[in-house]
Amino acid sequence: MALDPSQRVRLIKEIVRRLSSEEWPLIDVTLRQFSLPWSDGWQGNRDSYVAAMVEKAADNVLVSLARHAGFELEEEPPRIDPAFWRQGYLRVFVSHLAEHRDVAAALQEHLAALGISGFVAHNDIEPTTEWQTEIEMALATADCLIALLHPGFHASKWTDQEVGYAMGRHLPVFSVRLGEDPYGFIGRFQAFQGGEKSPNLLAREIFDVLVKHKQTRRRLAEALVQRLEVAHSFADAKTSIALLENATYWHLSFAARLRLALDTNSQVKGSWGVPVRVQSLIDSRSDEGV
Repeated sequence: MALDPSQRVRLIKEIVRRLSSEEWPLIDVTLRQFSLPWSDGWQGNRDSYVAAMVEKAADNVLVSLARHAGFELEEEPPRIDPAFWRQGYLRVFVSHLAEHRDVAAALQEHLAALGISGFVAHNDIEPTTEWQTEIEMALATADCLIALLHPGFHASKWTDQEVGYAMGRHLPVFSVRLGEDPYGFIGRFQAFQGGEKSPNLLAREIFDVLVKHKQTRRRLAEALVQRLEVAHSFADAKTSIALLENATYWHLSFAARLRLALDTNSQVKGSWGVPVRVQSLIDSRSDEGV
């Protein structure tokens, strides 16, 4: 395939990020297997070394090497990234009645701590923005929908249309009983008990389902790996590995990304017990992955 400059840069960046986490001898073996240049006298770090060795590779070699490292350029179409979604997180549209925006906002906050970006219209749409356009954009780019079933949800044309839009895209739709029972088509999907349950507990129950669901587990696993990669404190690293240990999806590239996080993120490397847990996770999933 012929690559444009942007695609080449993207592939080179991914190859550098993944291959440079390996030891020097293995990096050289890999380069030689793909008939790429290598050197015994390099004075810089592994990132700059890999970048220099692969920069002039033919397009087909870049594609093959990236695939070897666990990255597929055409694995999926590019995602639209509206500003209201957290970068790299699983995207959940939270459908709710306007008078219960506080419940939706609290749930959104606790989902964010679990690698899940929740869209709540009254929080995420600027007052000057066209409401319907932004809501449609959120629905068109969401990975699933959570319906907060307060009394009157079914009677609302807005919330009913939101659910219908999500189902039209064949997204997973989950509901939370908050005084109204699931109805119609959404009655076939899993419902959570709301009531007096805290937003924190409800968010965790939703996480436990999404991390296993066939349509959401991949994106959530990727979000959890990213969460560990960018951990900004020892406590954050501990929380991140604890969440990642629940992932039911595993990609071959995760091992290299986690090793790189151990090498380059001091908050991961220095957090007591985290390096051992990361390595144990890698070892336990070594026979899995796609």
